[in-house]
Amino acid sequence: MASFPLTVNEKLIARSRTVGELLAPTSPFDKKCGRENWTVAFAPDGSYFAWSQGHRIVKLVPWSQCLNNFLLHGTKNVANSLNTRLPRQNSDSSQKNKPCEHIIDCGDIVWSLAFGSSVPEKQSRCVNIEWHRFKFGQDQLLLATGLNNGRIKIWDVYTGKLLLNLMDHTEVVRDLTFAPDGSLILVSASRDKTLRVWDLKDDGNMMKVLRGHQNWVYGCAFSPDSSILCSVGASKAVFLWDMDKYSMIRKLEGHHNDVVACEFSPDGALLATASYDTRVYVWDPHIGVILMEFGHLFPPPTPIFAGGANDRWVRSVSFSHDGLHIASLADDKMVRFWRIDEEYPVQVAPLNNGLCCTFSTDGSVLAAGQDGSVYFWATPRQVSSLQHLCRMAIRRVMPTNQVKNLPIPSKVVEFLCYQI
Repeated sequence: MASFPLTVNEKLIARSRTVGELLAPTSPFDKKCGRENWTVAFAPDGSYFAWSQGHRIVKLVPWSQCLNNFLLHGTKNVANSLNTRLPRQNSDSSQKNKPCEHIIDCGDIVWSLAFGSSVPEKQSRCVNIEWHRFKFGQDQLLLATGLNNGRIKIWDVYTGKLLLNLMDHTEVVRDLTFAPDGSLILVSASRDKTLRVWDLKDDGNMMKVLRGHQNWVYGCAFSPDSSILCSVGASKAVFLWDMDKYSMIRKLEGHHNDVVACEFSPDGALLATASYDTRVYVWDPHIGVILMEFGHLFPPPTPIFAGGANDRWVRSVSFSHDGLHIASLADDKMVRFWRIDEEYPVQVAPLNNGLCCTFSTDGSVLAAGQDGSVYFWATPRQVSSLQHLCRMAIRRVMPTNQVKNLPIPSKVVEFLCYQI
């Protein structure tokens, strides 16, 4: 990873500490094309980490053992060397829930990954549940992989076995997201300009096609309560969908170029979007206004120049689980950590050709994908104030309009709405 230039305002910003690296094996004849790591993901319970090594291969590793490896052997780690240190899955059913490493050949280039876990109380929306082939239980952990040929393959994480092959998309499946409520509702975003909703508890039945994007759909994300879906794509598109009615709520307008990534805050009160216009916007999704702007080019380009090749395109954005920090990854070879109440990054890290990033389940580590490899950094650690914790608790159950109707001082309302 090479050094990178800092702006005047960023020269005093701390650099993030490297936690570790998982380097994909290469050979002298290995072509760079096809090795892109478009996606990294942590299991909801923190048990597994998965990433695309390129050339059809997805690697699944137990996260706790991966961290121990970093501590024992230093930060650098060749991915295949893990094979000698991590236990392999055996046929004994008693070993099912013991984390084991798997190498999965998906049969085509992998563009997207998502983990899904089941809550038995969340029943399928299909009436004839007695006919279901799969009975997903509490201990089930699934991995969905979106492929270049439009297929979505669903794998059992504990065994590495293929369970389902979903085949309705006609172009690249660019992103995947499971509903956080344990219903095993899966949404896929594709270059065929559609989003598709799948019910894995109904053996992967496709429930709905969401149409509205006029161009490629790059990304999608559920709100924490699973009621709202955000989808982003080419031509500045940011859409919000009601996932009970499968209808569009509103279109968010403000970006000046393709929007490529999105994620809700842990309390659902905020939505972060990343765009090729060099900006990350933080929205109030309930009323459709921009609350914060994080710029990656100073001064920021005017709208007419925001589509140019400026080496500051933002590729990925991720919300930390403390609700205070956002990570962004841009083409200027930098990873930035932002606080939602500060104008400049609080930490930075170097990364060439970064394509994706996500926080670990506990928020202590950021993983970022490059050409088949993954790099990990320690995230900014700060004890959240009691006010912020109370704000998050309230915003988990109250949308903005309800907060504004509370009989409390206006300054408190502004704080609860993230306006101060």
